[in-house]
Amino acid sequence: MTDPVIFEERQAGAKKIGIASLNVEKSLNALSLVMVDLLEEKLTLWEADDSIACVFLQGVGDKTFCAGGDVVALYNGAAAYGETYNDDSMDQFFKREYELDYHIHMYTKPIILWGNGIVMGGGLGLMSGASHRVVTESTRMAMPEVTIGLYPDVGGTWFLNHAPGKTGMFLGLTGASFNAADAKFIGLADSFITHDNKDAVLAALADQTWPEALSEHNDVVTHVLREFENSSEEQQPSSQVHEHLDWINATCDGDNLLQIIDQITAYDGDDKWLCKAAKTLSQGCPVSPHLVWQQFTRGKNLSLKEVFQFELVLSTNCLRQGHFKEGVRALLVEKDRNPQWQPATVDSVTEADISALITPSWGNGPHPLENL
Repeated sequence: MTDPVIFEERQAGAKKIGIASLNVEKSLNALSLVMVDLLEEKLTLWEADDSIACVFLQGVGDKTFCAGGDVVALYNGAAAYGETYNDDSMDQFFKREYELDYHIHMYTKPIILWGNGIVMGGGLGLMSGASHRVVTESTRMAMPEVTIGLYPDVGGTWFLNHAPGKTGMFLGLTGASFNAADAKFIGLADSFITHDNKDAVLAALADQTWPEALSEHNDVVTHVLREFENSSEEQQPSSQVHEHLDWINATCDGDNLLQIIDQITAYDGDDKWLCKAAKTLSQGCPVSPHLVWQQFTRGKNLSLKEVFQFELVLSTNCLRQGHFKEGVRALLVEKDRNPQWQPATVDSVTEADISALITPSWGNGPHPLENL
């Protein structure tokens, strides 16, 4: 059996580079609980090891960094236990995934994340907190949770609220895909470098003279990446999000969610990107847009720690109440693409429905992420 994450330490002068490679190509490097735990354990060791100058995180293969969490595995747990399951493995997945994402945000050494190919859902959770986020000509990102009865978690409450204008709201509601230039525009990437330069980037990092002062390591990485970014600049695609910014801002403006949804889904032009976004929203889980709305109302002024605590409440409740189970069944398991959502329409979701989703399932007990 192959290791789901491959770890390597490459000599870099007197220091080393820690390289972590997601290694489940058949499932597009989807994150399992085992992978989360392996990454957390190794990142903790590397952070404490003075010989490690920086960390390089990538996906095996040329098509995908990480397509998200292993939602089929989560579904199997939800299907087995139903809405009153006693097993806590699904809760543990979200808890430990969020602990890993938060750790990456707080990491004391540079993390270069090579975001080539598909980067979705949980992949964005890994990427958003890295100190040096690289995108390539084939990068395709999205937070498509509206299609499976979830919402843009893994810190989405943080990074979508910090996106320019109303772009975070639009991307969260529609699950629209976006490219490398879009990722840079909305603040989810730092450098565009063509994928064929990856080995050369690693070689250049290994050739550096790393200062003893850890505080200077970020500058070393930035200098190396900038050289490759300059030579790749001509191949960077144009930003779809930036090109549509005025339309997005006008369409998503206001304080009435149902009106915003109507304005997006009413699009009847010939722009393929907007048509697909409108269709995804109209066919998605009716509860998901309401959770996105909560992210932008309740979550707007939360600290990063509070964001992950807030999202753990929403995510575990989505599992318990069956929205996620039905979405994954229809899209990925039975693949009939005919989810029977309950409630069935966006306008039939009640305040009681939302209250049930934002109320901690652990009652008055301590928050599982209180020690972040």
